Amino acid sequence: MGANFYSGNADDDAPGNRGWLLGHFIRPADDVRATKDVEVKWGIHPAGDKRAEWTADDQRTTLLLMVGGTFRLDLTEGSVTLARQGDYVMWGPGIDHSWEALADSTVITVRWPSAT
Repeated sequence: MGANFYSGNADDDAPGNRGWLLGHFIRPADDVRATKDVEVKWGIHPAGDKRAEWTADDQRTTLLLMVGGTFRLDLTEGSVTLARQGDYVMWGPGIDHSWEALADSTVITVRWPSAT
């Protein structure tokens, strides 16, 4: 790893930051993956894994992309089930969410900006 270069593996790196690979919370702050512009998460969720609580007044834009499995996303606007590789959903500021893995699932989350 150099000051402006990083090579890794999402399965290896994700557990260190609850799945997040990029974002303001990456340390040290001079790591190329530390950014206030965007957050990227590699989410590995066993069947039955869920976020019981809802987000509260999130003011960011989010994209959730299905890699594999079956994953339900509950939004204040309704529910979406991602079941086919490549399925995705995107939502904007002010829409809260919760989720549940209906089968073993891998999803990529991209969220911007990276807020503190």
